[in-house]
Amino acid sequence: MIKKIIVSICLLFSLAIFAQEGTSSPYSFYGIGDIKFKGTIENRSMGSLSVFPDSIHLNIQNPAQFASLKLTSFALGGTYANTKSKTETQEAKARRTSLDYMAIGIPVGKLGIGFGLIPYSSVGYKIGKTTYITNTNNDTIRSIYSKYNGIGGVNKVFLGFGYRLTKNINIGADLQYNFGTIETKDLQYQTDLQYGSRENNVSDLRGVNFDLGITYQTKVNAKQSFFGSLTYTPEATLTVGNTRNVEIVQLLSTSAVTVIERQNVPVADTKIKLPSKLSFGAGFGEVKKWLVGGEVTLLNNSVMSNRFNDIQGATFENAVRYSLGGFFIPNYNSYAKYYKRIVYRGGLRYENTGLVLQNKSINDFAANIGFGMPLSGTFTNINIGLEIGKRGTKYYNLVEENYINLSIGLSLSDKWFVKRKFD
Repeated sequence: MIKKIIVSICLLFSLAIFAQEGTSSPYSFYGIGDIKFKGTIENRSMGSLSVFPDSIHLNIQNPAQFASLKLTSFALGGTYANTKSKTETQEAKARRTSLDYMAIGIPVGKLGIGFGLIPYSSVGYKIGKTTYITNTNNDTIRSIYSKYNGIGGVNKVFLGFGYRLTKNINIGADLQYNFGTIETKDLQYQTDLQYGSRENNVSDLRGVNFDLGITYQTKVNAKQSFFGSLTYTPEATLTVGNTRNVEIVQLLSTSAVTVIERQNVPVADTKIKLPSKLSFGAGFGEVKKWLVGGEVTLLNNSVMSNRFNDIQGATFENAVRYSLGGFFIPNYNSYAKYYKRIVYRGGLRYENTGLVLQNKSINDFAANIGFGMPLSGTFTNINIGLEIGKRGTKYYNLVEENYINLSIGLSLSDKWFVKRKFD
């Protein structure tokens, strides 16, 4: 029965994933959009830390962690994001609900297999702007209304393997197929003219990349253990098929747009490099009690580019992310008091995103807390995470984004493929 439920959920969310808007940020216009995936809810609640192995929770940031699974695990997570964006003169609020990941991990002896679907990056913004043109007496002659819309992103389908090489060392690799479509529309309408213009751009992105990972775990004393983790992603390339058309439009009183004439404009197909990534971290603690750790992720983001050659105003630089976090379980064996079996998580994350606008680096800082709520009599957990953060700045004609993300996930683990002894 449980397998039928999982299959039904997978089908539902695989259809819904293509229609979602996972961001409301104008920064998502550049490159391949906002990089949304920063780990499962369990990892994100610890500042995106991926150092710790787990026998019943999926860790899809390092493929070597698949070898730590003892039970077949299904993981699903989504986020409700509330963002307040502001400049020096204006403010706006936006809300989005999106699927973060859907994955399954299967242990097979010393081998662990994982596969799933991840919405990796997201484009989603709606910006309206009115420019007033005045004469020498400062009287308004005309106004120009501009509207910018974007939607889409890049998704990943992955297949990964982890192998327990020794008692202390796991190794792993995964293969990822990237695909997606990004659509942007730029509308301009002048009040003293009957018609306006709209430029429509569509980019279809495709490409393959892979990750390599290794983990290390050893006892320091009778209770405490040390954990180490290393992940490397080589540089890869996305092919981008671009199309563009320009329309003469009429803006109706209902705000609907009627197309009067359309003309296709030839544009070159492009290639976008996905940067190489190196992530390494370490942790220390008592298994099933408490653990703390830190992680550093380096991205060679300077190789990134935009989808169209004529996009101006943005450059890219090498990026870095620092993560610090951990968890605490009062007593995972407690049956009398439920709150003692809850996993309490917390963490901090700081990163230079690698995007440079107005010669200013766009930085992102967030604080995280989370709770793992076990369901009695099962290995299933409902995981809740809260992230509060800030990205960018309101100065230098840029946008400051203050966000609160509430994430909820399901981690369901059970024994599959067990041969029945009795009918």
